[in-house]
Amino acid sequence: MSQIRTIEIKKSVFEDNTIKADELRKELKNQQTFLLNLMSSPGSGKTSTVMGTIDRMRDQFKMGVIEADIDSVVDAEKVASKGIPIVQLQTGGLCHVDATMTKEGLDGLKTKELDIVILENVGNLVCPAEFDTGASKNVMILSVPEGDDKPLKYPLMFSIVDALIINKIDCASYFDFDSKAVKERVMKLNPDIAFFEISAKTGEGLDSWTDWLCDQMVIWNR
Repeated sequence: MSQIRTIEIKKSVFEDNTIKADELRKELKNQQTFLLNLMSSPGSGKTSTVMGTIDRMRDQFKMGVIEADIDSVVDAEKVASKGIPIVQLQTGGLCHVDATMTKEGLDGLKTKELDIVILENVGNLVCPAEFDTGASKNVMILSVPEGDDKPLKYPLMFSIVDALIINKIDCASYFDFDSKAVKERVMKLNPDIAFFEISAKTGEGLDSWTDWLCDQMVIWNR
């Protein structure tokens, strides 16, 4: 009987991506471009949050956006209405963006001319958490309708982000959502995480979120 050889493909893919992500981060640091990796499940309000962020920061910074989707340009068209540089990444079925894809998007944006780039990652709470994009900071959005149990179901995502945005607080009265429980569960996974409660629809809480983001950009450029 012939001997069967087992190859750890998953491990090697992750290791290779980590190397590329670190190289990309150094490149962005040298040119003083801040890359925000924004993750969430579908329908959480990522695009609306991106647009609200642009409205509050575009007068102060040169901004760009990378929209990542399995297919379509629906979200890209919405963001493009803001009149800032944007690149659409279509992953062709992949449920995540890795460092190589991110680099392609950044090259398309001519990053050296921009202060901040927002990567709107593929809507998914599993795969994007496993792949380092080379971002300066990782942030996720949890919307009220999704429920307060998501930190229990998707612990990796909540453990690797620098900030958690709780969106759609304007409709909290219609859902059984315990914000305090969410924070307690997340703090057990990630004690240093920052929290922001917002309504991308009404604009409530967005100023606090963008103030934090601006502070992170200052730290990044030191």
